[in-house]
Amino acid sequence: MTATTPTPQGIVGDSLRDFAALARDRRTNLRVDSQRAVPTELVEQLCELVTWAPNHKRTEPWRFVVFSGAGRAKLGDAFESSQIADGVTDDGKLTKARTKYGRAPVVVAVIASGDGNPVRREENRDAVAAGIQNMLLGATAAGLSSFWSTGGATVAAGVRALCDCIDDEQIIGLIYLGWPLDDALVPIPARAPARIVYHD
Repeated sequence: MTATTPTPQGIVGDSLRDFAALARDRRTNLRVDSQRAVPTELVEQLCELVTWAPNHKRTEPWRFVVFSGAGRAKLGDAFESSQIADGVTDDGKLTKARTKYGRAPVVVAVIASGDGNPVRREENRDAVAAGIQNMLLGATAAGLSSFWSTGGATVAAGVRALCDCIDDEQIIGLIYLGWPLDDALVPIPARAPARIVYHD
């Protein structure tokens, strides 16, 4: 019996199954080895994956600030200072703000360009958010754990200043990256089926 060349349909099916498995395997996880470095080349490859997301009018609205080593403490200090400026006095909250970025060896701020046109500004944000998913999937494929953090730090004045944000640039996420600990098993959550409406 001679081998046959797979049909394009079969190839597409295999590729889709591989991608679906990768997407389902991705987990938000901060149980990582904070002392084990992530190679700079790998971080750069993950940032490059962001740049392949669709972006309206080809604005390429993304840029990156990478915090590792002592840089993570600078990020924490910037957030703590902003919290103090905002009137936070709780020692526990301030300590968490100052130390939280030491939980992973690398934190990447992913920033979207602003635009005077509010519609274009939102399109830029959407493009960068799509790119972050590329980064997270790439991290999973490389064996890394990842955590997409949003919230107060992304709008804190001190953090924005540290990232040299200008005008209406937006920090879309602070992405923690690290090698998972041996016991860092994250259960697979139940997902509701996709809600689909057809118009034929």
